Amino acid sequence: MTEIRNLEAELMRFRLRLGVVALVVLLGFGLLAWRLYHLQVLRHDELAQRAETNRTAVVPIVPHRGEILDRNGVVLATNYRAYTLEITPSRLGRPVSEAIDAVAQVVEVTPRDRRRFQRLLEDSRNFESLPIRMRLSDEEVARFAAQRYRFPGVEIKARLFRTYPLGETGAHVVGYIGRINQREKERIEDSDDAANYRGTDYIGKLGVESSYEKVLHGTTGVEQMETSAGGYAVRRLASHPATPGDSVRLSIDIHLQQLVEQMYGERRGALVAIDPQNGEVLAFVSKPTYDPNLFVEGIDHETWDELNNSIDKPLLNRALRGTYPPGSTYKPFMALAALETGKRTTGTTIMDGGSWTFAGHTFRSGHALGAVDLHRSIVKSSNVYYYMLANDMGVNLIHDFMKPLGFGQVTGIDIPGETRGVLPSTDWKRRTYKRPEQQRWYAGETISLGIGQGYNNFTMLQLASATATVAAGGVHHTPHLVKAQQDAISLQVQELPQPPGQSMGYKPDHVAAVKRGMVGVTLEGTSRGVFAGAPYLSGGKTGTAQAVSIGQKSRYNAAKLAEHQRDHSLYIAFAPADNPRIAVAAIVENAGFGAAHAAPLVRRVMDYWLAGVYPSEADIAALQRGQATAPIGTPRRVADVVGQAGALAP
Repeated sequence: MTEIRNLEAELMRFRLRLGVVALVVLLGFGLLAWRLYHLQVLRHDELAQRAETNRTAVVPIVPHRGEILDRNGVVLATNYRAYTLEITPSRLGRPVSEAIDAVAQVVEVTPRDRRRFQRLLEDSRNFESLPIRMRLSDEEVARFAAQRYRFPGVEIKARLFRTYPLGETGAHVVGYIGRINQREKERIEDSDDAANYRGTDYIGKLGVESSYEKVLHGTTGVEQMETSAGGYAVRRLASHPATPGDSVRLSIDIHLQQLVEQMYGERRGALVAIDPQNGEVLAFVSKPTYDPNLFVEGIDHETWDELNNSIDKPLLNRALRGTYPPGSTYKPFMALAALETGKRTTGTTIMDGGSWTFAGHTFRSGHALGAVDLHRSIVKSSNVYYYMLANDMGVNLIHDFMKPLGFGQVTGIDIPGETRGVLPSTDWKRRTYKRPEQQRWYAGETISLGIGQGYNNFTMLQLASATATVAAGGVHHTPHLVKAQQDAISLQVQELPQPPGQSMGYKPDHVAAVKRGMVGVTLEGTSRGVFAGAPYLSGGKTGTAQAVSIGQKSRYNAAKLAEHQRDHSLYIAFAPADNPRIAVAAIVENAGFGAAHAAPLVRRVMDYWLAGVYPSEADIAALQRGQATAPIGTPRRVADVVGQAGALAP
């Protein structure tokens, strides 16, 4: 009986164990079934997409960047295709320096290439592909391709490169592109354009390249590729081509632009020419300038230091950001203010004795002119007339009249970085200075404002825009550099809409009186010698502005001053006098009297634009030395000069 009872107990235990095992197995199969259901049903769409992603790769197709052309179709910025040798640091499997040394045994890598790569490496992420060599020759491509297996993480790519065929000519207008830095990446990722910049390494940095970035960039395309387990492309599954960026056509005449840059030579300065009828900028010159091609792939430290530390500041856009006292070129606008505010009439006469004393302080004028009315004050550039006028008007009334003309204001031109300058007022001084004695406006400070000195500081763009407004009879047009957009596909050119001209509300006879005075400057005033024999009648005004203060008791002597401390030479003008088609403002830094240096440049600009003539080579050489007033030698027809081979060579 004992044995039977033991068998039954063992059988019960066995059955219990079997049940537990069966339950565990059943539970295991249940879990497998649930997991299978979860993967195959509940997460089917997600996992199918991931599997498809593992099988395929979406590759962005970077669009061709649009070109930049001048008003006549001359190419200022374009693209070309070339091979680059690129390194992806995360895929190297060894230190970057060792990889570069190994690559250098197959393809030449210069110290400059290494420095540029190191700078790119510091500004980028580890998984990005960075160029170590640009513009490989066919021989170099073949040599590296034969040994490609030795260099994981290093590959040859075909890329589009931006180039500026005219080099330094118009560089401050066109700007340049450069590699997208970290700050720009973050800005793009937070914008609606993030998808459109996938695969894009470059972006506009300055000038038109920057302000018209969205137009020039185009629309990024995509390619869906089937890939192997090793990540290599097997075949193309689908493709959506990129749409090239549209081209933009500037209002600039690049032949005129180059002429002005040639005439400046090694001198510093700026010149802006505007069509008063519509605000189109015809020339926008800043000298010295620079070659934008240096920046496309990253400028080396030596060249950057040379440009950045130069006393001549070639990277400064003087036309847009350089501010200067306008000197006597301010007087026509003061004359208009006098008439519009009722402080003077055209017949009001004062006695110019060569100086004027206010509160015991004598403001000198140079020489006595005797009886002076408004017309003669402009023609003969009477300082005493405008000393007295400024005192009668006061700083705030001057400010309130000049502000709508654009002085001390952003003009709204279509490139970034414009400087406001300084149009002083009592409120401006309170906001600018900290100490109470500095914040107070003293009556004597107003006097020098009348002749364009004191706190006055404006850009040549502002001065040219104001001159264009007066030339157009008191109608203001916003200055702009881009006049049309050319569709990349249809090649149709569409003029960009511009806001209509805004009437300033001046009385026509007041504007006419000021313009007559400016015409008198070229007929009997300080620029009569420069414009002698011109085939058109123009109005203008010379100006000489202090670069540094030398004190009222000191006599100005350029020979005793350092070159950078000498007076600036300025000139403003418009022509033809009866129906102006061009208005110009120019400055030659530290050159002295306006009629001797700035006015001759403006004469040649107007000869080009209105008479279709180009200065002789001897004339250009004399202008570069600051020795020409009237034209020297036989002028050349514009058509002959621009038609010559290499006329626009860098």
